[in-house]
Amino acid sequence: MDTQVTNTTQASSRLWSFANPSRFLAFADRTIPILSIATLLLFVIGLYMAINAPEDYKQGSSVQIMFVHVPAAWLAMMIYTIMACSAIGSIVWRHPLADVSIRAAAPLGAAFTLLALITGSLWGKPTWGTWWEWDARMTSVLIQLLIYLGLIALSRAFEEPSEGAQPLAIMTLTGFIIVPIVKFSVDWWNTLHQPASVMRFDGPTMDPAYLYPLIVMAIAYTSLFFTLHLMNMRNEILDRRIRAMKMSVARGEV
Repeated sequence: MDTQVTNTTQASSRLWSFANPSRFLAFADRTIPILSIATLLLFVIGLYMAINAPEDYKQGSSVQIMFVHVPAAWLAMMIYTIMACSAIGSIVWRHPLADVSIRAAAPLGAAFTLLALITGSLWGKPTWGTWWEWDARMTSVLIQLLIYLGLIALSRAFEEPSEGAQPLAIMTLTGFIIVPIVKFSVDWWNTLHQPASVMRFDGPTMDPAYLYPLIVMAIAYTSLFFTLHLMNMRNEILDRRIRAMKMSVARGEV
């Protein structure tokens, strides 16, 4: 029991060590180049596997859009989940970097959601014969994009970031309801989308010829997100430092 408490305390201590912006910046500077190289390699491998995947007997070569569309849709939900966790850190523990994380992730979440909508439309035309259908999955993903855009607007509505930290965190946490709606919309309502074929309790039902490239592309997308997220967080911290310096100069403190 004492060992568990000690391990928990050490983990918490390591987490809070990054509350120091300078320490986080040093961590980001070390990590970003590694993640960038890993992302590039993963995309090269994933795209090679995707291009060489066999044509589907029903969808033909259009099935390859899946390797771009599905990971983007997964990332759209994952990023919002990360933002919701950051919102809890901002509201409950007031972790200094939690607000930075939300602001850095929101534009990326919006971009991946928009990519999912665009590629889904491109995939839907040859598959379903329509660019758009107001079914539960498509509509809920569109609402998710609007929530992302609303959070981006809210994050920029306050001249001083610290003043908007709590409202942004509360709205982020409130909007998290869209994630389970997007995830389970296919199960709850009749839609054009098929039920989950990868993330299932009884295991994936997808053919390995499509499953393996899809997994590699999903990992590549995830690596890309964390690379860009760290870069955005670093830029946000530096921007706040510059703003603080300008205010100090304006007040004659420097």
